[in-house]
Amino acid sequence: MEIKKVCVLGTGLMGGGIAQVCSTAGFNVSIRDLEAKYIDAGFDSIRKSLSRFVKAQKIKQEDVELILSRIKGTTDLKEAVGGCDIVIECIPEDLELKRRVLRQVEDFSPKHTILASNTSAIMITDIASATGRPENVIGMHWSNPAPLMKSIEVVKGALTSDGTCKSVMEFSFKLGKEPFLVNDGPGFFTTRYINTYLAEAIRLFESGVAGIKEIDQLSRLMYGWPMGPMELLDMVGLDTFVHTLSYLYAETGELKFMPPLILKKLVKSGYIGNKPASKGGFYDYFKIEKGK
Repeated sequence: MEIKKVCVLGTGLMGGGIAQVCSTAGFNVSIRDLEAKYIDAGFDSIRKSLSRFVKAQKIKQEDVELILSRIKGTTDLKEAVGGCDIVIECIPEDLELKRRVLRQVEDFSPKHTILASNTSAIMITDIASATGRPENVIGMHWSNPAPLMKSIEVVKGALTSDGTCKSVMEFSFKLGKEPFLVNDGPGFFTTRYINTYLAEAIRLFESGVAGIKEIDQLSRLMYGWPMGPMELLDMVGLDTFVHTLSYLYAETGELKFMPPLILKKLVKSGYIGNKPASKGGFYDYFKIEKGK
């Protein structure tokens, strides 16, 4: 099946970025969120992102309005998913919430519609089990920021059809991305892999081996990371990381995924990273001057 019309559920950082990528590639996109203010904020974020592409001379100024014109925002789920060939959900990492939303999507979308989840950790098989078309459910795990990162991790659930996998792989190539097909499991490949490193970085700080700034600087200089693990965690959200680690630990029983104590303390104290209403992240809590 050829994908022509796209719907993105959620207009946050990832949802807005994915909508931007799809529209830039020439697809008509509907974006849906619970309130108009979230949709407006999503469009503002997309405009700012596109302006950076203009400044970098990757697109022309006249392209901006064309890209934006292909994106339609709505709070009405039926309107958003009607006639769509693929729905990409970018809602919070809550299994029951994802199940509930995809069941609603089923009621309003065509039978052929692919239901793709941008979850970074929850098993696709678990999400698909609540739907009447598990063969259409697939993982489409984007990297952040979506407009810049080249890879997409495509996750095949236990009942995902080969046709669905083929359609999503071809769609990803059309978006200018490089997709990689992996099998289902808690955290898939990418999240399990990177979270092992991130959790270990926190434990090394917690045990006094190295400081926060030193860990970030060493990671950049010695391993070529674009940003250090503490900087990355502040961007992702410490609360999100605790939630993801807790899920991986519950599903696998592996001690390496048990959330470090200092991480839980920060989250309970309101330090959840670079998010609205947050007190800050690692650097702010420990009053460390930022910068390379």
